[in-house]
Amino acid sequence: MTRTMDHSSQHSPAGSNLSSAVRLFTGDMRLYGEWMKRQTAVLQLVDWVFRGVAQVMFVNNPLSGLLITVGLFLQNPWWALNGLLGTITSTLSAVMLGQSRGAISAGLYGYNGTLVGMLMAVFSAKGNWYWWLLLPNIFMSILCPVVSSALSSITSKWDLPVFTLPFNILVCLHMAATGPSHPYFPEVVFQPKYPLSVHNNTTEGLNIDQLFLSVPVGVGQVYGCDNPWTGSLFLLALLLCSPCVCLHAMLGSAAGMLSGLVLAAPPGDIYSGLWGYNSALSCIAIGGMFYVLTWQTHLLALTCAFFCAYMSSAITNLFSIFALPACTWPFCLSTLIFLLISSETPEICRLPLSAVSYPEENRHYCTTTEGLQEGYVRSADRSR
Repeated sequence: MTRTMDHSSQHSPAGSNLSSAVRLFTGDMRLYGEWMKRQTAVLQLVDWVFRGVAQVMFVNNPLSGLLITVGLFLQNPWWALNGLLGTITSTLSAVMLGQSRGAISAGLYGYNGTLVGMLMAVFSAKGNWYWWLLLPNIFMSILCPVVSSALSSITSKWDLPVFTLPFNILVCLHMAATGPSHPYFPEVVFQPKYPLSVHNNTTEGLNIDQLFLSVPVGVGQVYGCDNPWTGSLFLLALLLCSPCVCLHAMLGSAAGMLSGLVLAAPPGDIYSGLWGYNSALSCIAIGGMFYVLTWQTHLLALTCAFFCAYMSSAITNLFSIFALPACTWPFCLSTLIFLLISSETPEICRLPLSAVSYPEENRHYCTTTEGLQEGYVRSADRSR
């Protein structure tokens, strides 16, 4: 008996050290964040930027942001440059506006700038390395914290996040103001999409390999990327922070792909991941990010992913009439609807925004008495 105890005690420090080392690089890298607060402003800005890049996928991990940035350069260096410029500009704008330093350091004022910069480059008809595009990129990125702060004053009444609403508003504003015939900043043409004809039967001649590849491609399309290697690198970045986030990203993208098949979407749209990215974001948000992960909320996340895919089809058809992209409007609207539901089931517990971290940590938070009580009280308040 004594030998067994000595043997286990001899190996327990090594196992503890390994676990501690893993925690340094996974999750939200909290210890690293505390250390970074004592570093120079330039190093802090680099940390904030990479966290902002990752926060597009609800990930608060600078190493994940670094991997995602590598994936962006793998897809298109010009797009990646615009995305980084948008992240830096929106972050510095938030600092100048005196926004919450904790939110800034978590990247919450950078991710909308990432998307604004990336998608303005994606939708530009001038192609790559059109340097004048940096001017509207910087201007719209400066406005990201302004719009975020304004929307937060409204959504905070229901303890809801603003998600990517600032990105949606600003990109659509820019594209509606310029259009495809603008002499300096022309946009790509979005043709009106009408109800699909009967002869468009996607069950004939489907490429199964491309269907499977559409899952990582759908994750990559969150940033406007259609390279399967880029999408796979994004999934690796999510896995580094949270296996739960990675799983729900894949499930959400797969749900979008299946919905595209059911709705007889053109195979090219399905293969390119256009049916997967909004559903991936919705599935992550509901599947353990803003709700405590249980089997009930897991099913709720899958339901939200399918609902988001249907909303994506409707909004894409509607916005194409005005020559505008759907962006992430379907994700925002569908997820906000699912976050506003009221339930007397204790397993469907929405976390207060101040406690949201990553799914594994969220679940640990709600196993404490204080976390359970606060979560249940808020659930009860919403049902009144």
